[in-house]
Amino acid sequence: MNVNASPIVLNNLSAIADCDLVTRAVAGREDGFEELVRRYQRPIAAYVYRMTGDYEAALDLTQEVFIKVYNSLLRYRPEFKFSTWIYKIAHNSAIDHLRRVGWREQSLVTEFEGVERELPLESRRLSPEQEYAGKERREEIEHVVRALPAAYRELILLRHSHDMSYDEIADVTGLPLGTVKNRLFRAREAMRQEFIERGITGV
Repeated sequence: MNVNASPIVLNNLSAIADCDLVTRAVAGREDGFEELVRRYQRPIAAYVYRMTGDYEAALDLTQEVFIKVYNSLLRYRPEFKFSTWIYKIAHNSAIDHLRRVGWREQSLVTEFEGVERELPLESRRLSPEQEYAGKERREEIEHVVRALPAAYRELILLRHSHDMSYDEIADVTGLPLGTVKNRLFRAREAMRQEFIERGITGV
């Protein structure tokens, strides 16, 4: 297994669906798995890093995720999205790591009422004049996200940084759909309050 895939070799595979790449890999074609690594290595590493806050651990865990994926390809069921499947493996690896280092899920007791809103974490493309201010705002938003309880932070990342649906998040985390929606609402409200305190508007 070669986790460091070569983009020169893999260009002709870029249009192949994930499930077909899995079939190719199961059949012994190494380039199928290498293309999957090329597609998912960076987003999985980013997700794990933002879950753990530890760069070195994130690198190790990402490698571990792809080893688990490689060893589990025969168990992959093509009726499910490959992206959801691999994020579930990454989720489990990150949670296991956090538990090993003494993390405990913070109590989620605060209830909020109101209409659920989407919270865009990705800023629109900035003009040159706005670039510095935009950079500062992104740093502020990232700080607010990092300060969330881990159970909230993961759902915000999956929803807004990795564009997952509520159903996909439920599949990845193993949480009931209602819990996913409820925690996302609480997380957005907590972030909104923090933005107000920091004087950040228009988010």
